[in-house]
Amino acid sequence: MDDKPIIDVIVPAYNEEESIHLVVRDIPSDFVRDIIVCNNGSTDNTAQKAESAGAIVVDQPVSGYGNACLKGIEFITNKQIKPDVVVFLDGDYSDYPEQIRELVKPIVINDVDLVIGSRATGNLQRGSMTPQQLFGNWLATSLIRLIYDYTFTDLGPFRAIKWDKLVELDMQDRDYGWTVEMQVKAAKLNYNCTEIPVNYRKRIGKSKVSGTVKGTILAGHKILWTIFKLI
Repeated sequence: MDDKPIIDVIVPAYNEEESIHLVVRDIPSDFVRDIIVCNNGSTDNTAQKAESAGAIVVDQPVSGYGNACLKGIEFITNKQIKPDVVVFLDGDYSDYPEQIRELVKPIVINDVDLVIGSRATGNLQRGSMTPQQLFGNWLATSLIRLIYDYTFTDLGPFRAIKWDKLVELDMQDRDYGWTVEMQVKAAKLNYNCTEIPVNYRKRIGKSKVSGTVKGTILAGHKILWTIFKLI
């Protein structure tokens, strides 16, 4: 891959007006082409804050994490010049956007297809992940190892993937199963995947998934269902 790849960033966001400008601000602008914030039906000023910070805002009124990510992919698909690499990260400022350089490096230097930012092997701030999140990650990655013979330590949202490989995966999930679908499909296609340790802090605002009992149950069920569905 060229030493100066074209990199686009997709940030799904739902009611993240307190944090989205910080996320956009901390993404190294000299390193990426477009920062695409996918406004997932927010009822606050998420879109305005993102645009003011310098992001391109695309609207996806239909709720769902996967729906937001798919809208970002659709936007890139319609661009004349496609990126070499796409980075995904959340809009709640729990990830460290400045680590994008480290995340992309294995793709540029070692021709890796998919890089997962692993919170499990990185610096995890106390209280940034709930016990149910930690257990769910362990269970899901253990099942992927047992069923697909592929080792991951995390289903973290902070990840980078070659554009052509992302297109090949033909992503379909529209909500909680997005991250695990990407990893299971990559494992089945024997992609060259790796992980790097990333830092993770307490998010700004309340989580729409792990912050509620209903969200936690639905996310856990969808993740497990996706793992077995794709066998």
